[in-house]
Amino acid sequence: MTETILAQAVGTKADQWRERIAEQERTVVSVKQFCKQHGLTEYSFYAWRKRLRKPAPVRFALVERGVLPGPSTETSLELVLTSGERLRIAAGVDAATLRTVLEALRG
Repeated sequence: MTETILAQAVGTKADQWRERIAEQERTVVSVKQFCKQHGLTEYSFYAWRKRLRKPAPVRFALVERGVLPGPSTETSLELVLTSGERLRIAAGVDAATLRTVLEALRG
């Protein structure tokens, strides 16, 4: 339970920094001036900006291969995400489309 609370706190802090960074980018004020106006340190601003720009790793809980029961019998690969969601990939899927989907999952 402590881990959940900690994860929520970190998520909230990351959300706050994400909004601050976006706000600074919408203004014509320099980072130095923005930080001074908002009582922030430049070090923290740049550290959070760097941290938030890193793509999050995609983590999969399980990869099953084979024909799955259901409406589509053409599914040749199913990715089960750690959230429990399933991504079914049909045989012959366009590689560019698959790359786009995987990039969306990372972001």
